[in-house]
Amino acid sequence: MKCGVVVFPGSNCDHDVYHVLKHSLGQDVHFLWHGDSSVRDCELVVLPGGFSYGDYLRAGAMAVHSPIMAAVRQLADNGGRVLGVCNGFQILLEAGMLGGAMRRNQSLRFECRDAFLRVERSDLPFTSGYRSGQVLRMPIAHAEGCYIDTEEALDKLEHNGRVVFRYVDSEGGAAEGEQAAKWNVNGSARAIAGVCNEAGNVLGMMPHPERCADKLFGNDDGLAVLASAVGVAADLEGVLA
Repeated sequence: MKCGVVVFPGSNCDHDVYHVLKHSLGQDVHFLWHGDSSVRDCELVVLPGGFSYGDYLRAGAMAVHSPIMAAVRQLADNGGRVLGVCNGFQILLEAGMLGGAMRRNQSLRFECRDAFLRVERSDLPFTSGYRSGQVLRMPIAHAEGCYIDTEEALDKLEHNGRVVFRYVDSEGGAAEGEQAAKWNVNGSARAIAGVCNEAGNVLGMMPHPERCADKLFGNDDGLAVLASAVGVAADLEGVLA
C-alpha cells in the first residue's frame, strides 16, 4: 500500500511511523511536507505525534491551516485511510474530521508512561488484527490528551460505536473510583483513548502504537494498528497470541 507520513514543523514521531511502515511492514512510504498540496496518491496517510507549530494557540490549531490538510480531508472524503496519533489526533479534532476536543490532562502535567487500552471495535481497517475486548499496553506522551465533548455527543458517539480504544486497568476493567487517575491517564471523558469517524476510515488515538511495534522494545502491542491499516496479516502472529 502507498503510505504517506505528514511532517509538520515540530513533528517528532514521523520517522518512527515511517520505520514501522517501511521496514517492519514493507510498504511504499513517503514523507509528505506540511506545505504540500497533494498526498501523492497515498491510500493511507498518518498524522504523527509531536508538537506541530510548537503547539501555539492550542495543540493542532495551527496545523489544520497547512496546505496538506485540504488534501488529507479529500482523501478521507474519498474513502482513503487517515490515522492521527497523539498530536495527529489533536489535529483531526481541530480540523473537524473527528468530533470532540482536547484539553489539558486532568493532572495538569505532561504524562509520559504506559497505559492499558481495551479494544472496543475490531471491525475497522485499523483494528482488524485485534480481538474485541483485547487489552493492549501502549505508551502515552502528551500534555493535552483529556478528550471531552458534551454528554449528548458522547452518548451519540457510544451509540454509534465510534469509541475504538478505552483506557482500562491492567485486567481490562473500567477505570473508575479511587484508581481512575492511575488507569485513565489523562482524565478523558468515559476513559476514551481513540475514536473513529462514522465511515470508520479515520481514526484518532492518543497512545503511540508506533512506539511499541517491535519485540526488540519488549512490546509490540501497537504493531497491529499499522499492520491492519495496510492490510498485512502475516506479521501479526505475535500480537494476536
